[in-house]
Amino acid sequence: MTTRVTARIYRGTPRNLARLAHALRAGELVAVPTETVYGLAANALDAAACRRIFRAKRRPAADPLIVHIHDQRQLHELAVSNDAATKLAAAFWPGPLTIVLPKLACVPAVVSAGLPSVAVRMPSHPLFRRLLKLAGLPLAAPSANPFGYVSPTSAEHVRAGLGGRIRHILDGGSAAIGLESTIIDVRDPRRPRLLRPGAISQAQLEAVLGVRVRIGAQRNRAEPDTAQVAPGLLKRHYSPRTPAMLHDRLSLRDVAGRPGSEAWIFVARPAGKKSGNVFWLDPRGDLRGAARRLFQTLRTVDAGGFARIHLERATGEGLAVAINDRLRRAAGLG
Repeated sequence: MTTRVTARIYRGTPRNLARLAHALRAGELVAVPTETVYGLAANALDAAACRRIFRAKRRPAADPLIVHIHDQRQLHELAVSNDAATKLAAAFWPGPLTIVLPKLACVPAVVSAGLPSVAVRMPSHPLFRRLLKLAGLPLAAPSANPFGYVSPTSAEHVRAGLGGRIRHILDGGSAAIGLESTIIDVRDPRRPRLLRPGAISQAQLEAVLGVRVRIGAQRNRAEPDTAQVAPGLLKRHYSPRTPAMLHDRLSLRDVAGRPGSEAWIFVARPAGKKSGNVFWLDPRGDLRGAARRLFQTLRTVDAGGFARIHLERATGEGLAVAINDRLRRAAGLG
């Protein structure tokens, strides 16, 4: 049984960062801000500490963790790198890109779901980077929320979901991107695979690598008890508790005559008379704003007591692909 605790939110002062770095070295958990979403961090080389992440989140052991580093040299201490990984790191690190490679023996099996691979990222959030450097450790950090629920993009989101299971939350403000990192598998550098779309697009990856990047994981529709090479690949994930339906396009005509107990989330603010059950991700439909507000909007609507949520797909490439991936999984469509 997980002991009931009360989480404290820390400002990013030098004293607080030193205290949290000490806690991480001692095997404790710390929720941390990143440019993507908030993560729940532990010493990635300490199997017992990483198991605490799984207990706090109630996360299945088959879902691996992403390891975060503050210096590219640390990659070679965790994984067997190659030219493809070197090119990607030079182009996109620090930033929202996770690279999957064969792991070294120092990475505990709990981190990689028992597979011989590891997912590594160098975040760009300045506060998290300072904490990583102070701790002097690679930190495993999945999203800081109960497993499968909508990802957190603020410290308050973390406290609402995990405040009774963890002690420390570092407040770094609202996440700038709002979607989890892009994940690319380059264990075979000749056949890279885009496992999870994010702010870095397939086209950007191909431009750097100079080869075609295939889409999707071989176990994209895996069940929670099937070991996966990377997180975020389950059919239902990032999901509100309220049942959700995904639509190619919505209009206020769809809302008219439907029960007020159903909520409607548009990508852009719809023209015409709005009601209390109509929401939008960005006033003008800007995809960066839509991505940044997606999880906040899902949480707001999920707490509104609605019987059903209707979601509208984004149009376009790049961030639209990542937004639609999250919307599909929120609706349980994988």
